[in-house]
Amino acid sequence: MAAFHFELVSPERLIFSGEVEQVVVPGSEGVFTVLQNHAPMMSTIRPGVIEVTSATGADKLFVRGGFADVSAKGLTILAEQAIPLADLDVAKIDAELRAVEEDIEDASTDATRFAALLRRDQLAAMRAALNL
Repeated sequence: MAAFHFELVSPERLIFSGEVEQVVVPGSEGVFTVLQNHAPMMSTIRPGVIEVTSATGADKLFVRGGFADVSAKGLTILAEQAIPLADLDVAKIDAELRAVEEDIEDASTDATRFAALLRRDQLAAMRAALNL
């Protein structure tokens, strides 16, 4: 397979920069695969798993959301957060889900309830990613 340049960036750091053969992205309008010479496009990313295939193997990372930009230079993903699936801890996620459910019940304003619901949805997506 032909390779193209891919960069995965989070607010904290550059997570990955290199040549890859394909990247599967959880776009907000559906999952899409980027290969060399993909048509230029931009997409928002929903919480889910990015699958990166290179000559050395495949990696899966959970992303909390962000943006994907496909151009003639390759693919750049600006992720809110990116965590290798191997680094996710089921027990910790389940504990956070229980805590956020309490936050939803105890919310005194719509804004705090919305923030807690958003966090619950992100944690549920993270938990679902572990069942792949």
